[in-house]
Amino acid sequence: MKMMGGNRFPNGDVIAVILFLSLPLLGYGIRSFPTNNGFTEAPEYRNGVECSNTTIHVAMTLDSEYLRGSIAALHSLLRHASCPQNLFFHLITAEFDPSTPRGLTRILHKTFPSLTFKLYIFREDSVINLISSSIRVALENPLNYARNYLGEILDPGVERVIYLDSDVVLVDDIEKLWSITLHNNRVIGAPEYCHANFTKYFTQSFWSDPVLSRVFSSKTPCYFNTGVMVMDMVKWRGGKYRRRIENWMELQRKKRIYELGSLPPFLLVFAGNIEPIDHRWNQHGLGGDNVKGSCRGLHAGPVSLLHWSGKGKPWVRLDEGRPCPLDYLWQPYDLHRRNLPLDS
Repeated sequence: MKMMGGNRFPNGDVIAVILFLSLPLLGYGIRSFPTNNGFTEAPEYRNGVECSNTTIHVAMTLDSEYLRGSIAALHSLLRHASCPQNLFFHLITAEFDPSTPRGLTRILHKTFPSLTFKLYIFREDSVINLISSSIRVALENPLNYARNYLGEILDPGVERVIYLDSDVVLVDDIEKLWSITLHNNRVIGAPEYCHANFTKYFTQSFWSDPVLSRVFSSKTPCYFNTGVMVMDMVKWRGGKYRRRIENWMELQRKKRIYELGSLPPFLLVFAGNIEPIDHRWNQHGLGGDNVKGSCRGLHAGPVSLLHWSGKGKPWVRLDEGRPCPLDYLWQPYDLHRRNLPLDS
């Protein structure tokens, strides 16, 4: 990894851009910012006197298509955090994203002046040859697979991280999620949905193969959504879980065993052996199904995190004048100024 550049601000925050997998140094600076980035500046969120020095690490991806969702997600985390200055964001962008690292850094600093983060460039060629076709083209985006490489992307000193998709908003304190215990040497924690039909995530050729399907023979596998995960990075690196996931992706290229994108390999490695987290932390599926993007309601029970997984995204539906009822719960976190270009 190489440091592209950094800037220490008066409050001690450090902004840096990290290059993953030896991407050549591009020489981007981060001191000058655009006068107009398409987003209004968020309120300043500061720690109270009761806050400790605990650092909460959060990893997310950024790309131009979902940037508006990412900004809303960041805003929601800061707004509901009891100690917002304890949050450190690891933000991963694609090598060829048109927003460029310099542009993204400007947007983030202009929108959240005191945000503490590092911006990483994910080289798509590290995974592109492992990706197979999916039922929706968006699911084939190499950046969807960046979560597989967090062990290499993040500094070895990061021992735990919360991974979040870009289409979420939190309505609760992220510290509650951070503080959960991963029991029995488990590597990740996530809400499980054991009522879901687990067999549908894999093809008939998978289930009819006695060797392949044996992976679940000693487990009770349940579906979980990889858009919200608490991850023990020490155990992840030690167990070489990136390679385990890649092994299944390589097999998928030879013998089609699933139809979705980055989710099934995670299920193959972890389903039946994750820390079950309360469902309130991933009210998922609000984007509808992956084909029609139909409107959906909330699951029963309390809500701490709303997740617009699926085809429909709230910012798109709101702008097109065809919002689903729950899209109005996303809207208060939207900082986009619709009448202005994203960057100028």
